[in-house]
Amino acid sequence: MLTETNLQELLSYQAESHILSIYLNTNPSEGNADVYRLNLRSMLKDISLLADATAVDDYFSRNYDWAGRSVAIFSCVADGFMRAYTLAIPIRNQLVVGNQPYVKPLASLLDIYGGYGVVLVDKQGARLFSFHLGDLIEQEGILGESIKHTKRGGASVRSGMRGGMTGQTRYEDEVTDRNIRKVADFATHFFSENNVRRVLIGGTEENVAFLRNHLPKTWQSLIVGTFPMSMTASKEDVLEKALQIGKQAEFHKEEELLNRLVTEALKDRKGVLGLDDTLAAVYEGRVQALVIQDGYRASGYQCQGCGYLTDREITVCQYCDSKVDIVPDAIEMAVHKVLRAGGDLEALQYSHKISGFEYIGALLRY
Repeated sequence: MLTETNLQELLSYQAESHILSIYLNTNPSEGNADVYRLNLRSMLKDISLLADATAVDDYFSRNYDWAGRSVAIFSCVADGFMRAYTLAIPIRNQLVVGNQPYVKPLASLLDIYGGYGVVLVDKQGARLFSFHLGDLIEQEGILGESIKHTKRGGASVRSGMRGGMTGQTRYEDEVTDRNIRKVADFATHFFSENNVRRVLIGGTEENVAFLRNHLPKTWQSLIVGTFPMSMTASKEDVLEKALQIGKQAEFHKEEELLNRLVTEALKDRKGVLGLDDTLAAVYEGRVQALVIQDGYRASGYQCQGCGYLTDREITVCQYCDSKVDIVPDAIEMAVHKVLRAGGDLEALQYSHKISGFEYIGALLRY
């Protein structure tokens, strides 16, 4: 399973010569292994890195089980470097040869589909899942005290009712409170251990509210959706609901982000819009979050000396007088620089009609 650690390894890798990056769609619902092998060989036929093309072809012939919906593979035979990641989300076919791995699609997937924690809760316990890049894995569960529906001493609440209801209600509330507290502690530990960035909670409206109120405020702020669901629900039902709620939450999150970005940029504060201003902020190391429309590509110019990036056609760097080269995808260079500097990538999955934003912008540190 692809993780942030894997992405950081790819970001830090610099090939001595060239590295081959391939993204291959292998979605079983759209074709079979023979079709995808033909697609792969068609992609590889015109590249000059023959040893890498052979290594990649061998990987798919001998090691890939064709169980995923897509795969990302990176090969530099000259350096003895090979990494492959099976993905549960289909992506479009791409092949890139460069001095560093082409990671923008992976970074986008991690931003959009990575780091969900899902909790199903009732008054007695909970089931916890991690939802990451299309995979829903039931990780752990917790079972608290049984709530015994027995008569206990206490006054009746109205004439003619047999005694015990007040005591019974108080007893049930106390047991429920203890159980939900245990669930909240257990879930908090689970979220931390699994690097959860977004939380979904399923259950009755009452039980969801109980759990929300018992979670620390830092985790309450990461709840992106709730939904009605039984503790006995199948994994398939949980996955379907997680995808549905996750997409809705992602859309609203993107709307809020873009409105904030445009506001910050128009006030000339901590935001920039447009390709050239964004690339300038990337070069200056001021980007806290790079915001791009998923799939956006643009050519540009990069200094061989200091790494300055621009979309303006220049031959000499304005900062160090070094030679400037054309780069086919300046966005990929920007993604590398931002992520390696500890910034975030916000890849927009949906189209939004936000006046002022077109394809790219950035929230700034200063």
